[in-house]
Amino acid sequence: MKRRKAIKSIALGTVGSSFVLTENWAGTRPIISFKKGSPLKSNWQNWPDMAWVGPEYWGNRLQDWELKNGKAVCNLSAKNRTLHSLTHQFSPAADSFKSEVKVSWLKEDKIGDSASYVGIRLGARGKFEDYRSAAVFGKGLDAGINGEGYLFIGEQVGTEKLPLDKEINLVVKGEKGALTIEAFVPTSKELLGVLKIENYSGNLGGNIALVSHFPEEALFEASVAFSDWAVTGEKVLAAENQSFGPICFAHYTLHDGVLKLGAQLAPIEKIEKNTISLQVKKGNEWTTLQEAKIDALGRVAHFRIENWSEERAVPYRVKVDLPLRNGVKSFHYDGTIAEEPKDKDQVKLAVFSCNADYGFPDNEVSLNSLKHAPDLAVFLGDQFYESTGGFGIQTSPLEKSSLDYLRKWYMFGWSYGEIFRHIPSAFIPDDHDVYHGNVWGEAGKVAPTDEGWTYVAQDQGGYKMPAEWVNMVQLTQTGHLPDAYDPRPVKQGIGVYYTDWVYGGISFAILEDRKFKSAPKNVLPEEAKVTNGFIQNREFDIKEYYDIEANLLGERQLKFLNQWSTDWSKGAEMKAVLSQTNFCTVATLPEGSIIDSIVPKLPIPELGEYVSGDAPTSDMDSNGWPQKGRDEALRIIRKAFALHIAGDQHLATVVQYGVDEFKDAGYAFAGPALNNLFPRRWWPTLPSDHKPLPGKPKYTGDFNDGFGNKVTVHAVANPRKTGVKPALVHDRATGYGIVTFDKKGKKMTMECWPRYVDPKANPNGQYEGWPITVSQKENYARNATGTLPPLDLSNCNKPIVAVINEQSGELVYSLRVNEKIFRPEVFQEGSYLVKITDDKTGNYMVYNHLTTSSDQLALLKVDLESTKA
Repeated sequence: MKRRKAIKSIALGTVGSSFVLTENWAGTRPIISFKKGSPLKSNWQNWPDMAWVGPEYWGNRLQDWELKNGKAVCNLSAKNRTLHSLTHQFSPAADSFKSEVKVSWLKEDKIGDSASYVGIRLGARGKFEDYRSAAVFGKGLDAGINGEGYLFIGEQVGTEKLPLDKEINLVVKGEKGALTIEAFVPTSKELLGVLKIENYSGNLGGNIALVSHFPEEALFEASVAFSDWAVTGEKVLAAENQSFGPICFAHYTLHDGVLKLGAQLAPIEKIEKNTISLQVKKGNEWTTLQEAKIDALGRVAHFRIENWSEERAVPYRVKVDLPLRNGVKSFHYDGTIAEEPKDKDQVKLAVFSCNADYGFPDNEVSLNSLKHAPDLAVFLGDQFYESTGGFGIQTSPLEKSSLDYLRKWYMFGWSYGEIFRHIPSAFIPDDHDVYHGNVWGEAGKVAPTDEGWTYVAQDQGGYKMPAEWVNMVQLTQTGHLPDAYDPRPVKQGIGVYYTDWVYGGISFAILEDRKFKSAPKNVLPEEAKVTNGFIQNREFDIKEYYDIEANLLGERQLKFLNQWSTDWSKGAEMKAVLSQTNFCTVATLPEGSIIDSIVPKLPIPELGEYVSGDAPTSDMDSNGWPQKGRDEALRIIRKAFALHIAGDQHLATVVQYGVDEFKDAGYAFAGPALNNLFPRRWWPTLPSDHKPLPGKPKYTGDFNDGFGNKVTVHAVANPRKTGVKPALVHDRATGYGIVTFDKKGKKMTMECWPRYVDPKANPNGQYEGWPITVSQKENYARNATGTLPPLDLSNCNKPIVAVINEQSGELVYSLRVNEKIFRPEVFQEGSYLVKITDDKTGNYMVYNHLTTSSDQLALLKVDLESTKA
């Protein structure tokens, strides 16, 4: 029959399949115990109508399932739509079970179509031994009724034709090696049909799900309604705490006494009189601090608590009260507002980016990264990709596209929520977070999609998705960040979030690389023939176009950076810049390549192999372009002796930037991808006079990137064959970064860890070239022309020293100083003003007309106690 081929492509768990399931199957999530034989019984009749099916279930896709009149309705007619039980699975044991559900076939025009079917999926499992992997990607054995009215189990089809115009009660049973499906009239229990397989050798260990499969073109028409789903028997394993929602996860920042916390919720906004509150635990009592409303599109609730003064870690919980038809039900999500590490000598930052779904649910990342005991975490973009979770993307209508986004965002939180449950965190959305391959935002303009969705649209600059949707994405990911420096929206009313965040004595400038950036196709000559940020004309030399009128960060962010570089308030002792991507292009492609679409297909080399024939790329998605804007930003950043930390590149690197000369600006750490969709590489063809850094691989040293930018490469984590399975996850140089800020020693240590390495068991297991430690002052390593008179700071407590060129009025640099004797270096002859400030008292001293002349090198005694603000 034709329908057999269709079913086989979906239900791979056919007769004889096997699967190993243990009682640790839930991975890293804390399971109290599995209750064997504990039944599943749906309670949809108690929930109001909404675009979610409840915390015990996962729908593929989120927007394709809803509760309506007490039934779980698949509101789409398309292939392989499933609704998985999260709290109940099947064990691998050959025990008995019964799964029954009432089914209403809603797609009248598909009656008679043998390829379409609805029913129950048994023993669904994904690539990894985890119920979440199975819930998103699980394939199993399908049993149900097809469009011709015949019962089926896998490829076995019954002979009795059943009516589809009335509700049917489907019952699937497993007992003594036999599988049976029966159909009854729900009211009279009249048997309508039966199909039995006497000898089934598979164990069906895995998830249990409902399925709607209509393989023709997807239509926005309801296909099936399910109700009264029950699963019983000794084969059933129950773990109630595997539910997900209505509070999916939460994240927060603490800055200058203001706590901002975002609670990501399921689509419960239509439940009338719901309440969402933030509570903290004092002693044995939970105290409500604030209530919040759900954003109708992003399904997120934000709390803002001012004058936060707790000196110790405080347990918190988000509490949701939902009035259901059978009474009010309360749900909780627990976490910790961590003690701010103000007095710790070292502050540890965990760095993540670029998260495809290859390793979902990524248990090892949470397990291994948390062994470093980070104080805070940052996720620097591409929290997911368009392909995450299968099914691609849905771009309209607005409500459906928002739910489409939320499903991918929920998967991100499902994987990594434990990382930021108990420590503060920051998120920066990047291009794929807003359904772009690349974004040149051009201050928020519309990217026209009338000629196509991909290159042709994004090359014109702007945003393809509606402004309301973009704002929703930003709200869910950045609404908990400290208040924006300048909150004025850009074009279309798209909001901004660039800001500073001071935590534990570390001041972070959080940038928006993409929002103000010019699209290269709009500012370069037409002869460049730009496609997806790559020049297709091999005769066009991008290095000749330094002085073009093109924005990188934009004037507003440059103003912010200038102000931030001078601001050492709120106890800031060291500084770092966080952004989506780095200010250079450290990547190569086979020589002659004019676009990077070939990257995922490039072979992965063996360990020790050096790939030949590559040349540096000129990818204008990176912040290596426009070169003038890049140099302008770096000249400001180095004034604060700031480390740059970025994501996006899918290739972990440590470089030192050069502006006018090699190594005259700061260091940058681009972290590795969590799951690498685009395994870039760095295998430059080396000239005969190339000098690698001492003791390091030959691909290190001084280079000009594809735009002519000066960059000194210190370490690269190139893709290589590891022998660790799955290769798709581990051979692409995946992992995370750890940056330790040593406030006492004024040093920054960068670590780069493969995701599969246990850092406790293998403390030397980092990628080759790491760890790397640099001093704070190395972030402005420009060659000095001289030294101003030394400052005696022995009577000062970590003062702020600012050096200003008196002729231009320009800040040369500023920093907080630990030394008792400080010798201010300058980089050109002239007259300088030096200001020394105690930011706690406001007292300061100013020395004018200082030079590098030998007759002015006497020690200057600084006494801030005798001065007044």
